[in-house]
Amino acid sequence: MIRIRSLIRVNNQIRARAVRTIDKDGKQAGIMTAEQALALARSCKLDLVEVAPNLDPPVCRIMDFGKYQYQQMKKSRVAKKKSMGGKLKEIKLRPRIEAHDYQVKLRHARDFLEKGCKLRFRLVYRGRELAHMEMGINLLKRIEEDVKDLGQVEMYPKTFGRNVIMMFAPRPGASKPRPADGQKKDGGDAKAENEPLGGQAVQQDGARQV
Repeated sequence: MIRIRSLIRVNNQIRARAVRTIDKDGKQAGIMTAEQALALARSCKLDLVEVAPNLDPPVCRIMDFGKYQYQQMKKSRVAKKKSMGGKLKEIKLRPRIEAHDYQVKLRHARDFLEKGCKLRFRLVYRGRELAHMEMGINLLKRIEEDVKDLGQVEMYPKTFGRNVIMMFAPRPGASKPRPADGQKKDGGDAKAENEPLGGQAVQQDGARQV
């Protein structure tokens, strides 16, 4: 909000002597002095905002500047979210993962999806774990259930050697939900439904591990 105010002149910050004024309904109110335009804005309990400072005379609009700031910040967040849409994040898991580790990774997964990132789960098997493939598949099914409000399956589990990959894409229009009952905000020691199943790191595709 401070940045927006520093770039836009409002009320007494307007330096021009004469301004072309647009009223609160978006209609032309004509050219008048800045003092007259400001008085008109104040009579409506609104602000006078310089929206086109480079024109001669500058164009000022009567509006609720606080509301305008909020709308601009909201647009900025949406644009930032869209710009992240092409990013791919990866979370590595082992078939056996402790309840606490699962909650930490789930929190990362939900955070990535909320930010508009695509998400890849890589389930890594070692040694004798390959004899129990169903354990990892059940884990991925559980993940699908736990992120279904934010993400939708883009690729169902596929086996690549000792790895099983599953992909998610952000669900359009998904909003940030409240923490589930019994799950702490900090990803504390909420109990998992399917007990201990070891886990590894969260990482950005081709980047450092988190």
